[in-house]
Amino acid sequence: MIKTLLAAALAGAALSAQADVATYTLDPTHTFVMYEISHFGTSTNRGRFEKKEGSVQLDRAAKTGKVEVSFDLASVHTGVDALDKHLQSADFFDAAKYPTAKFVGDKFVFDGDKVAAVSGHLTLRGQTQPVTLKATAFNCYQNPMFKREVCGGDFEATIKRSQWGVDWGLKMGFPDEVRLVVQAEGIRQ
Repeated sequence: MIKTLLAAALAGAALSAQADVATYTLDPTHTFVMYEISHFGTSTNRGRFEKKEGSVQLDRAAKTGKVEVSFDLASVHTGVDALDKHLQSADFFDAAKYPTAKFVGDKFVFDGDKVAAVSGHLTLRGQTQPVTLKATAFNCYQNPMFKREVCGGDFEATIKRSQWGVDWGLKMGFPDEVRLVVQAEGIRQ
């Protein structure tokens, strides 16, 4: 009898723990993956990927989660058509051979009840390297239009593009360091 009660209590605790995990689908109208790179130290070239999708699983009580974001490399947009085409080429993203890039993060760092960083791996051009996205803002709120909870924030990281085989222009003076900026909002499902 005691074993049965203990087993039931443990099963109830396991179900309760699972109930704290919320799943969010990234809202494409409030989620953007962008990059910034210095242009010979005079100005900053910026671009963003227009097509992206993903989801987040978040357990704020346990301070754990998982995020998956993929973006279409052919959807890069800089405002300059010729530059977009060059970025899609084998010199940079090789979008014909590697059409998507993907970030999968499963190590969450919290500051109180807010996400402070997400560590994981970025796959680009068939190569996977570790990346930590640090939150500069994070919040959850009840969205008045969706009538559901929305969580999101601004995240950033500085990476060395050569780690993914993107080394065009390094010998001409283009920097290796690229700043990634991710704005993400997910709608609770």
